[in-house]
Amino acid sequence: MKHILVVDDEKHICELYQSELEDEGYKVTVAHSGKEALAAVDANPPDLIVLDIRMPGMDGIEMLERLIGSDRGIPIILNTAYSHYKEDFTTWGADAYVVKSSDTTKLKAEIKRLLANASSG
Repeated sequence: MKHILVVDDEKHICELYQSELEDEGYKVTVAHSGKEALAAVDANPPDLIVLDIRMPGMDGIEMLERLIGSDRGIPIILNTAYSHYKEDFTTWGADAYVVKSSDTTKLKAEIKRLLANASSG
């Protein structure tokens, strides 16, 4: 069973994604801050991270930089309500970029694609 870490300060988004992804057969861990997420990665590294950008304290871009710097090789999907971040070079280290929506079809497709690539490569 693939393990996904969802990082978002909005509790309702975490609940939605956890429910939707568990229905797809994934094990889901939720973190509400970058600091909490880094601790979760250290304790039990996930197979993939769904990461919000705008969070209090450590934002998603700083967390992305830390994860890339630690060379863990965990696929990261940036998931934000703000599409302009896609043009920001600081987000280009992510493996995918999905605009936040209550329709999780695109997010689930990206998760499936990245996990398939990770297991074949």
